[in-house]
Amino acid sequence: MAEILEQIEHKLKISPITPRIGAVIEGVSLSGDLESAISDQIYQALLQYKVIFFRNQTQLDDQEQERFATLLGEPVRHPTVPVAAESNYIFELDSRSGGRADVWHTDVTFIDAYPKLSILRAVVVPEVGGDTTWANTETAYEELPSSLKDLANQLRAIHTNDFDYGGYKPNADQKTLQKHKEIFVSTHYETEHSVVRIHPETGKPSLVLGQFFKRFVGLSARESSRIFDIFQERITKPENTVRWKWQAGDIAIWDNRATQHLAVNDYGDAYRLMRRVTLAGDVPKGIDGQTSITLIPEGLSTDELQQQKVNAVLNSN
Repeated sequence: MAEILEQIEHKLKISPITPRIGAVIEGVSLSGDLESAISDQIYQALLQYKVIFFRNQTQLDDQEQERFATLLGEPVRHPTVPVAAESNYIFELDSRSGGRADVWHTDVTFIDAYPKLSILRAVVVPEVGGDTTWANTETAYEELPSSLKDLANQLRAIHTNDFDYGGYKPNADQKTLQKHKEIFVSTHYETEHSVVRIHPETGKPSLVLGQFFKRFVGLSARESSRIFDIFQERITKPENTVRWKWQAGDIAIWDNRATQHLAVNDYGDAYRLMRRVTLAGDVPKGIDGQTSITLIPEGLSTDELQQQKVNAVLNSN
């Protein structure tokens, strides 16, 4: 067994990109047929480096990307956006639809058990621009001064999908944009998370924020915004990030429990097409042991949400 593991270690070349986050892995062709010892090593590298990259994985199509994903966990669909045609779990990121995720976020934190990791495949990329940047939320917490750590440990925050998510193509058709927004918020979700969660596998604390954040529990929107900015700036400072220049066929896998990411919206009308699979996560536990709470258990449709707001106004009079 030791000899087999040694051979695998020699086969996979793992090269860190920055001291805090990111590594490139070479010497493997990803597929659903990988030996478990290899997929296990990939998973351990993910836990260590937070985001890992593979070049030239052009053999993967939607189906094979989904098959590979099952080696690392249980694929899940996006809560509101339909899957890509002829796929079971693929979330399509198509710049022609208008939406561009150019804000710092952790995927799908508006639900309680948000995904544990994401697998993103570059299908078509701009010649220039269209990079993605990731930030390490564990080192961000670790480097907080004690006063800010104490504050973060006590805070809980509400996350929602009901806001203007991401940037938009400069000259995009307004009907296309409206359709994109309506799909993303077709069902309304709100969830309360501890600002500091404990990683279920490494045991390390990290900050749970990003642009699905709505406000801190017990604080006004104005107060929340000021405190949010303090923590968010710590997370996204340059030395805590890694930036990836995409090539068609690249794969990025990130630990969604310990990172935020942002797609750089600098490529104008150039075409960018990506395919993502996310894997089921657990309900987070805070540093005090409290778990996340779903505030709207099954989600609300847009019409139901509007009626709820109207009722709240009427009942307050």
